This record gives sequence, structure tokens and C-alpha cells, in this order.
Amino acid sequence: MNLTQEDWVSQLEVDENSVILDVRTEDECNNGIIPNSINIDIYEGQEFIEKLEALDKTKNYYVYCRSGARSAKACEAMNNLGFENTYNLQGGILEWDGEIVSP
Repeated sequence: MNLTQEDWVSQLEVDENSVILDVRTEDECNNGIIPNSINIDIYEGQEFIEKLEALDKTKNYYVYCRSGARSAKACEAMNNLGFENTYNLQGGILEWDGEIVSP
């Protein structure tokens, strides 16, 4: 499900079962991440899928990348793996006006 930044943040703030997932590369993450996010690089191919499968599928995943395209693909892959609740940040970190921290 694609969410605007406003909806993504407001839903995340009240979600006690949430995980923030950054699917960018390590180099991209070195430029800053959304606080409390975990990184799994979507470009890792099969390793990316294996890391996803190790995650708790009962959690709600708030997924982002640079512009929103890779995170949309990641949400789709996660849904195919049985994740029930994945939320893509439209516009990605490029349009993020919230806090950004060093990894």
C-alpha cells in the first residue's frame, strides 16, 4: 500500500507493531537514514529474499528507499512472501522532511 509521507508518519506513530525498513544500498544509507530503520538492500537479489523471510511476518513494515520505486517493489515481494501489512513511503527519502540520522 502506497502512503503519502503524512499518512505514513501518522500511521507509524500509533503503530506499536511497526518496523521501518530501508531497502537502499549501504552507500545510500551512509548519507542518512530515518531513525530506527533497519537496512536490507533490495539489490542483494536472493540474499534480499532470504533476509526478508527471516523477518517476523506478524509485524507491520514501513518501507522506504530513495524515491519510492524500489520500496514499492520490496512491498510487492514481501506481500508475495506472506507479509500482511507493508506500507510504501511515496516519494522516498528524497521527499522526506522528517528527521534523518547517521546509521
